[in-house]
Amino acid sequence: MPNRRDFLLSAAAATATASVLPGSAWSADTLDLGDMSIATLSDGNLTLPADFITAPMPKKELAALQAARGVDKSAAYTPPCNVTLMRQGDNVVMFDTGAGPAFQDSAGKLVEAMDTAGIDVGDVTHVVFTHAHPDHIWGLLDDFDEPLFYNAQHMIGRAEFDYWMDPNTVSSIGQARASFAVGAQRRLEIVADTQVLFEDGEEVLPGVAARLTPGHTPGHMAFELRSGSQSAMVLGDCIGNDFVAFARPDWASGSDQDPESAAKTRVMLLDQLASEQMQIIGYHLPGGGIGRAERDGSYYRYVAA
Repeated sequence: MPNRRDFLLSAAAATATASVLPGSAWSADTLDLGDMSIATLSDGNLTLPADFITAPMPKKELAALQAARGVDKSAAYTPPCNVTLMRQGDNVVMFDTGAGPAFQDSAGKLVEAMDTAGIDVGDVTHVVFTHAHPDHIWGLLDDFDEPLFYNAQHMIGRAEFDYWMDPNTVSSIGQARASFAVGAQRRLEIVADTQVLFEDGEEVLPGVAARLTPGHTPGHMAFELRSGSQSAMVLGDCIGNDFVAFARPDWASGSDQDPESAAKTRVMLLDQLASEQMQIIGYHLPGGGIGRAERDGSYYRYVAA
């Protein structure tokens, strides 16, 4: 007798088959890193107001940058959502879970992406969160409020966990983000029995080291993946777009909860990434999100793989 999860997954598979053209690939980009096999899977995209990121930025300098990069300053911001899947030995690791069905209609496509790529949710052994914003954690649950990745251990940084589970967060985060706090707390409570907390600098899995990158959220984590002499960094949202975050990492961004701290994080991180030419995997970067940061005068530019 099929259970509720079997019913949901069957329905999701049918939807994916109907909505994706034959032969199309949801795996937006791939990267082999020693014994690690990495792919980014599309969760769709967000649809945000044009000034969501740029509102606190200096208007004159911003206009010049937008003109130079051919950015339409009046258009809605529609960043892609790239979920990282890493295979290593018996581990199948998902970094973040996408937005799920309850955030925005343009996002929440991860199950379709996985089905098209031939990956079953039951195969995932670990889910590792960069942070607990809706487009990264609301996909944790299925339509029945049960853990979607039902065989997986769920892992999140202690500072990030403590922030969202603090009962004062919902009243202090601001009205626009209050629902983020409610949603994060509810989801983290549901997976409490399969949850592991970790600290900055800890090797959370073999070859996967946590890197505290605060500002976007208080406990935001990036992850350095290393196999032999090869390395890459899963950025989450500490570098959140492909033009202004690289061209002027020192500018405050409206997408960050602590803009000043986030800017400091970007400046320090981009200096390291560009110096080491480490490959990066960005949740909201274009073309699948895999590329590099290169110096461009006093600042940087994004170069897609």
